[in-house]
Amino acid sequence: MEDYVEDAAMTIAKLMCASARTAPKAKATDDITISIVPKEKIGSLADKMQEISCEKGWAFYLRDSKNVLDSDAIVLIGARNRPMGLECGGCGHDCKTLLELRKENADFPGPVCVFKSMDLGIALSSAAKTASMHNADNRMMYTVGVAAMRLGLIEGDIAIGIPISIKGKNIYFDRKM
Repeated sequence: MEDYVEDAAMTIAKLMCASARTAPKAKATDDITISIVPKEKIGSLADKMQEISCEKGWAFYLRDSKNVLDSDAIVLIGARNRPMGLECGGCGHDCKTLLELRKENADFPGPVCVFKSMDLGIALSSAAKTASMHNADNRMMYTVGVAAMRLGLIEGDIAIGIPISIKGKNIYFDRKM
């Protein structure tokens, strides 16, 4: 790896985190969680993704783990599921029931407050935009978030990973199963 890539990847990852942190949030309530997986810790995350691939029989976890191994850094963005108390029904339930329906053995314990889901989406989009502005290839991955939560790399009730790559070709584009 060229000398500048690791430093550039970490700088871009930090800027992505700043974008996610400052993204607008419903009722100005910040339940977004953010973490960075540096290059030296990516192997354990990829190993967990391969383990989940075997456990679930889903080849796309294995495909994504190969992308993760080739990435230069990974930004993790999650959300804590604290209902807003609006009783809007957007999640399909009332706020009290939402927390009672948690499924602890699921990838994400859900259901999730619709406002927390929107906040997460805005934070993810802001981070991906920042990576793109700095010409770092990136891709939002559900699989990375699941593995990261299982490893305790990020807090929250739902999380998505955004691996970034600084190479001559976008490694997330021509992906094969």
